[in-house]
Order: sequence, then C-alpha cells, then structure tokens
Amino acid sequence: MASQKISKNRAAIAVGLFVALLHALWALVVAIAPTAMQDYLNWIFPMHFIGNVFQILPFNFLNAIILVVMAFIGGYVFGWLFAAIWDLLVKKVK
Repeated sequence: MASQKISKNRAAIAVGLFVALLHALWALVVAIAPTAMQDYLNWIFPMHFIGNVFQILPFNFLNAIILVVMAFIGGYVFGWLFAAIWDLLVKKVK
C-alpha cells in the first residue's frame, strides 16, 4: 500500500471551510431560533454531567462574522498541522 503526502494548503482549506460552515450554521440557527438553541444546550449539557452555565445572547451580525472567520482560521491551522504531521509520518515509513 503506497502512502501519499497530503497537500498542507488543501487540507487546511478543507478543514477551515468545514469548521467555518458549522459555525455559520450555528449563527444562523441562533438568529432564527435562539430559544431552540437554549433548549438544546439545556438538554445536551446534563447528558454529559455538566451544569449549563451558558445563555444564548441576542444575535449580533458582527459577532457572527467574527465567529465564522475565527473558526476558519482555527480550522485552517488545525488542517495544516494535521497534514504536516501526516507528511512527516509518511516520510519516516518509507
């Protein structure tokens, strides 16, 4: 089985876009149905044995943009690091 290197930039963009899309979806749902999101948090945290100390705030478009951009940047960095580590491991196996 041949191991292949991963393009760091392509992996970084793919992960960045995926994470940004998830956060954009979160912001959209908060904008449309904030009560539903609060209900979701109130439901999901106790299943993990965590008390919910978080409260959904009113939607703010600027915060939503910052959220999506920062999520993309974090995803990009994670994707790039993943590809770099993968490439190092592939190089050592050969």
